[in-house]
Amino acid sequence: MGGLGQKNRKEIFMYHWVKDKDFLKRMRTECADTVNRLVSELNRNSDLQVSFHIVGSGGRNMITQNDNEPIDLDFNLVIESAPKINDCRSIKETVRKAFNLILKDKGWEDCSDSTSALTTQRRYFTKGNKTSWSIDLAIVCEDKDGSWWRLIHKKTGFVSLDSWVWEQGKDSHNLFAKEEELKKTKHWGEVRDTYLDKKNLHLRKNETDTHPSFVSYIEAINQVYYKYFG
Repeated sequence: MGGLGQKNRKEIFMYHWVKDKDFLKRMRTECADTVNRLVSELNRNSDLQVSFHIVGSGGRNMITQNDNEPIDLDFNLVIESAPKINDCRSIKETVRKAFNLILKDKGWEDCSDSTSALTTQRRYFTKGNKTSWSIDLAIVCEDKDGSWWRLIHKKTGFVSLDSWVWEQGKDSHNLFAKEEELKKTKHWGEVRDTYLDKKNLHLRKNETDTHPSFVSYIEAINQVYYKYFG
């Protein structure tokens, strides 16, 4: 009896596409406005130059939800330039403090600092769909060879022993060139299916910390791209 319950639990708690278009539009608008304010704040008042994009082409109906749980809308904050690109701790602290200023201005609580992202508190709309949501903001950069790197905070339990490093995304070379090529073809639906499969694979294997949405997206793009253009 216990084994059957465990099996059903694994079958139920899986990622699926969010299909409520009005809710998606409102959520994307609110989140994009928040991150855009952060970008403006950093570009005006820090020594960083940044931009952003939604992970997994959020604007192309690729936002997922795990069963009925809250939705994490994943953004990449792209470091375009920084005086000391390898001073990862300083970069993350600069971004975190600026993010908290924007959140405070909106009446939100401070963000939390995880291994690979800054995450806002859960929010929900008082009218319509009551699903709660939050922003997961990863800090990334692209090197001269077109490969992508994520800023990782390696935590030990003691801040003085922690480290902050750039971690290269496996097989991320020319990611967005591949993405644009695939968008021109009939294969984009296969990219969406593969992305969902990858997210669920890492969920089943309890790898969501080491394989966040951006990693699943890289894997999906590469798998479909090399299948047809290898």
